[in-house]
Amino acid sequence: MNATELSRVIESVSKDRSIKREIIISALEQAMLMAAQKKYGQHAVLEAHYNTDTGEIDLFLFKRVVESEPEMLEESEEIDINDARQLDPECQLDDEIGVRVETPDFGRIDAQTAKQVIFQKVRDAEREIIFSEYIHRKGEIITGIARRVERGNLIIDLGRTDAVLPRGEIIPGEIFKPGDRVQAFLEDVVTSTKGPQLYLTRTSPRYLMKLFEIEVPEIRDGIVEIKHCAREPGARSKIAVVSKDRDVDPVGACVGMKGVRVQAVIQELKGEKIDIIPWSDNPVMFVRSALAPAEISSVRMDERNRMMEIMVEDDQLSLAIGKRGQNVRLAAQLTGWKLDIISRTKLSKRTTDVLAALQQIEGVSETFAQAIYQAGFGSLKSIADATVEALQKIPGYEDAEAAAGLKARGAEAHKKHGDLIPAGASLTPTGVVTNGKTENSGAKAAAEERLREMMKQAASEEAKKTTDTTTEKQDG
Repeated sequence: MNATELSRVIESVSKDRSIKREIIISALEQAMLMAAQKKYGQHAVLEAHYNTDTGEIDLFLFKRVVESEPEMLEESEEIDINDARQLDPECQLDDEIGVRVETPDFGRIDAQTAKQVIFQKVRDAEREIIFSEYIHRKGEIITGIARRVERGNLIIDLGRTDAVLPRGEIIPGEIFKPGDRVQAFLEDVVTSTKGPQLYLTRTSPRYLMKLFEIEVPEIRDGIVEIKHCAREPGARSKIAVVSKDRDVDPVGACVGMKGVRVQAVIQELKGEKIDIIPWSDNPVMFVRSALAPAEISSVRMDERNRMMEIMVEDDQLSLAIGKRGQNVRLAAQLTGWKLDIISRTKLSKRTTDVLAALQQIEGVSETFAQAIYQAGFGSLKSIADATVEALQKIPGYEDAEAAAGLKARGAEAHKKHGDLIPAGASLTPTGVVTNGKTENSGAKAAAEERLREMMKQAASEEAKKTTDTTTEKQDG
């Protein structure tokens, strides 16, 4: 191959493969070195450089400068100082000097080896370019053409490379044929022995969020933010949105005029239903919105365990739970709270069961049981496991001795009877909301005060009974 042909090959490959000329030149230089190494030996020190002026590859053999008779020289390793100074007048004994030598003629095997080296270099360069291009697009939506199925996974042609859409990342019910246009979210880009591997998904909540970002300018501009997303691909999704501009309705912005924006997303997701709800930093309000369209009557919170007992009217129960539990399941995912939906009828029975169980503690009447339950202790075990300090918060048990006595009797009752409480009945009521409005502190304080008075009266009557019994025994 002459110099002109070599230059043309470099330019052609660089243009066709979008690879820098330097990479192709490096591959040619390496191929030349491999061929030269066979001619001059594995111990020979060689360098190959592409000469841009001549369009040829110059080959240099490095030799040690010595003072010796010609017949005593090692041709491939040594050069006489007189000959060396013709190349470099300033060289000294024991210096290393590069001597330009003829490039070897490639035999059939050498040519094949050189081709492999060049192809490998070009392939490596292409892989690096593809990786660099797509690693920066991770988290974006990309579009390709479905080509084939391998081990259940759909192979997508992106032009310069292929991507994998795993079977589990395809929306249930979707079927793609070769030639179909496929849009998906670029989930990950990893390197492997086969080159960069691109993994796509159509089921990720992030794909749904990205679709809204494309359709809703307010999201792209940072005015509206999607705070959370819960999704059951192909069936239903819920997204919580908030606006940083009080003049912009976040839900309305996502829905669009006549629903055009949300419908575009639904169409891409093959009819998946999407609930768009306003986000709130008030967990009760957030949960109420997440469970819509069901109407919530009251909420009892357990902040420590991030649980909520949600009471609905009997006719709202199926709506709150949803088909196969879908509505409450998505609401729980969206809000990050464990949600226990219960009807008014069932809650009434549960409360009755809890109060009955608490009355198994010696000395605890119905009035005391109500006080204990309202203070956040809904089972015998919760009394037995509580600290004395925690029990002192119960109206009527502020005294440490009284609280310690309740704990001891609670442990004894638990040992004897077990919990006697249905699963989920021992929710700690750290906050109660009725019809969407939290009980104000004044009303709560008044209720506690009335409860204390009732318990004082009950305690007084119990003490009177004890005194009367003692008097009767003494009289007898």
